[in-house]
Amino acid sequence: MPGLILEGGTLRPIFSAGAMDCLLDHDIMFPYCIGVSAGISNGVSYISRQKGRNLDILKLYRHDKRYIGKRNLLTSRSLFGVDFVFGTIPNELIPFDREAFLRHEGTVLAGVTNALTGKAEYLDCKEIDEENTILRATCAIPGAFPAVHWKGSTYYDGGIADSIPIRKAMADGQEKNLIILTQPADFRKAYAKEYNFAIRLIGKKHPLMVDLLRNRHHLYNETLVHCERLEEDGKAVILRPDYPLNSLEKDIGQIERNYRHGYELCSANLARIRALFE
Repeated sequence: MPGLILEGGTLRPIFSAGAMDCLLDHDIMFPYCIGVSAGISNGVSYISRQKGRNLDILKLYRHDKRYIGKRNLLTSRSLFGVDFVFGTIPNELIPFDREAFLRHEGTVLAGVTNALTGKAEYLDCKEIDEENTILRATCAIPGAFPAVHWKGSTYYDGGIADSIPIRKAMADGQEKNLIILTQPADFRKAYAKEYNFAIRLIGKKHPLMVDLLRNRHHLYNETLVHCERLEEDGKAVILRPDYPLNSLEKDIGQIERNYRHGYELCSANLARIRALFE
């Protein structure tokens, strides 16, 4: 059976949300879903079949200071209001249908980076709690988001160790996959100066994260080439935006356009996506 692979990227995965809503409209449900950061945070609403939920959240709360605002640095040690995003919104304001999510018979995994080992791990989203701890963990960017503790381990953003978890999906038996990326085709990751800050911040406490951060761009670019070869061999369909997306987009109109772009691109590739199930 095929798998669905979701890249992260803060607000860029609203493109992916559009694609997944198109899948819902055509009753295409993947039995295996794996992603990192905001990719899988959006993906759980696909699994619970809550079309439009991800877009509604950004339309209503992107400019709410409880969602993104400097005051959150005092309470959450993050620009994002962690408890608001992962607690108040899904539990009160735009409820996440946890019962529908848990009824899904397939596999749903969130990639995380173990701060103590510097290795990628993949947490079972079916163990999700009311605090959405697993989703917090996969989004915990060093220097921008506090580390998350879960079952005795300390975790950071899954995109650090495995930004596009295609190899994990294939190791789990998914021979053909839909890979939804959030960067255009000509994108290649370069070393970011923000990594220096993250290394200074967590390097002494978590030394095995240092080389991982220093080499993240190399691993990402190598995995991207691997995905493209899989598509050439007929083992994958890649959906990715035709233009760069802003990871902290403020313009609600542009957020809606990014969402529609994902929806329309998925619609244009439905025949290829359905062929993954054959």
